[in-house]
Amino acid sequence: MSPFKKERLRTLTTSVFLGAVVLCVSFVSQGECQTTPPPTPCAAYKSCDKCAPNAKCLWCFTTNNCTEYPVSWLLPPASVCQLSQARWGVCWLNFEGLIIAMAVLGGTILISITACCCCCCCCKKRSSRNVERKARHDQIRKKYGLMSDSDHPYSKFENE
Repeated sequence: MSPFKKERLRTLTTSVFLGAVVLCVSFVSQGECQTTPPPTPCAAYKSCDKCAPNAKCLWCFTTNNCTEYPVSWLLPPASVCQLSQARWGVCWLNFEGLIIAMAVLGGTILISITACCCCCCCCKKRSSRNVERKARHDQIRKKYGLMSDSDHPYSKFENE
């Protein structure tokens, strides 16, 4: 290895090492300066507007209280709150409506993707059929002399 390449490699290695050190120091110093307050328990929220935006909390209009969302269940059980009275994320949409809206949205997306895939497949098949059909028709035209054969060099003189 030439001395120039060795020096260049040494410089590159040093630069990478110094860059890594600077990144580590900056992350450590940022971590020391920032402190996060302890999370507010859901029971501390006394209104739906404060409770529902927190993803971990569920507001129930039947009991007018905020409880922790039962993460062990996909849907909150009736013992926690009826779905028609439960609010999560926003106060203006009950949990039943949220489930229906998400199902409709998901179904629409799946149907759209399926339709697009089918259209793409059909278009490819149709274009390949059109190419095959054109090639077959061109062969028939050549066979019966309906199409000039431009492959041989004297074809332009035959039509004069």
